[in-house]
Amino acid sequence: MMLANNTADVIFPVLIITGFIIFGYCTYYFGRKQTILRQLKKFQFKSIPQFRYNDLTKITGKVLHAHEPFVAPFSKRKCVAYLFKIQQKVGSGKHSRWKTIVEQEDIQDFFIEENGEVVMIKPVKVPKNYFNYLDEDNSISSGFLNDPSPEFKKVLKHYNINSENYFGFNKTLRYSERILEVGETVTVAGIAKWKSIKEPIEGYNYSKIAALENNDSQKLIITDLPEARKSRWNY
Repeated sequence: MMLANNTADVIFPVLIITGFIIFGYCTYYFGRKQTILRQLKKFQFKSIPQFRYNDLTKITGKVLHAHEPFVAPFSKRKCVAYLFKIQQKVGSGKHSRWKTIVEQEDIQDFFIEENGEVVMIKPVKVPKNYFNYLDEDNSISSGFLNDPSPEFKKVLKHYNINSENYFGFNKTLRYSERILEVGETVTVAGIAKWKSIKEPIEGYNYSKIAALENNDSQKLIITDLPEARKSRWNY
């Protein structure tokens, strides 16, 4: 009887620890970042002149804007895509959580430049034809004995968010910003196409332009992760 109790005392903690390890691994493996890196492996890096119609193709290059770029709310940097969140910590102790007050995402058409050549990317939000992951570029917070910075206050004011509670104490707030900046290095994967140009593109003198597109079974993949970039070993 004593042996059975001792065995149970050992097994239960091991099972709990094992469960935490499995949960942590699954969270990491199936997270958005690792998922997008795995999906990129089925595409081949090709230079723009090597694009073959309907091939699964990926490319790394510099972001060029096709239209008037967005301006990120906090950093004020020009970009072709952004995602930002403003969250407030609610509750206390073990029951505290981050409540999202504002969350906005937008993206526009853009070009990728590689060695003087360009490829056209046309992401669509509805129905969504892309899967993306952008690194966090900026984060800032405020709370007890931590006043929001003037820049953070401007963002909060724009969205009619009061940084203080009824008693005049700072709310615990945080802001995170992810952008795809003009001039930044990006990796995009999709279905290779060559498109006829109906309207002239400034600085581009050819009648056709390379493009990466989606189809019914394959979305565009867009990321600024350094791990996804083309290196001298990728050919």
